[in-house]
Amino acid sequence: MRIVIAEDAAVVREGLVQLLRDRGLDVVASVGDAEALLAAVAEHRPDAVVADIRMPPTFRDEGLRVALALRERHPRLGVLLFSQYVETRYADRLAATGMSGFGYLLKDRVVDVGDFVDALHRVAAGGTALDPEVVSQLLFARHARDGLSALTAREHEVLALMAEGRTNTGVASALGISQRAVEKHTAGIFTKLGLQRTEEGHRRVLAVLRYLKG
Repeated sequence: MRIVIAEDAAVVREGLVQLLRDRGLDVVASVGDAEALLAAVAEHRPDAVVADIRMPPTFRDEGLRVALALRERHPRLGVLLFSQYVETRYADRLAATGMSGFGYLLKDRVVDVGDFVDALHRVAAGGTALDPEVVSQLLFARHARDGLSALTAREHEVLALMAEGRTNTGVASALGISQRAVEKHTAGIFTKLGLQRTEEGHRRVLAVLRYLKG
């Protein structure tokens, strides 16, 4: 099995190379940034890639975005994301391209080298390897987006004004509606976003965060 590794931390990268080679895998290239990963895959045509998520230059989501590009260019390529973080935005889009040949493991939760190698074999063969925490957060993020799409036009307006920091009175004034109507719309927003009854200000903050992330 031919593997390309993309990891910006040199020590971790070389450790992965040695670990996989010791177990009979052919690591054909190891790189430190997203652009180099694209070039290495084009050159070596591996069976799978192991990629970190946060790589140069911004150390935010370069690995996820390049993984999405690789899936579009090489649909049969296995992609195993290996990171300390769960990033849902591009990961959800990546999963939507098809779960076959896709994996996402968290570095601090992999305690057995054999399990990691087995996961890589499954991904290269078209299977999946997902950490339960990743699954949970992807489902949560998807639920939040589905909730936003269920809001009415008026509820979107109310939520947008809430995001500006306006009180119910301020929202009512901006929209030319009664405060009672604002309270009704706000209750509808909480229900559709699945925000359970708790301290009112806390639910407003959570609703605004969902809006900003959406």
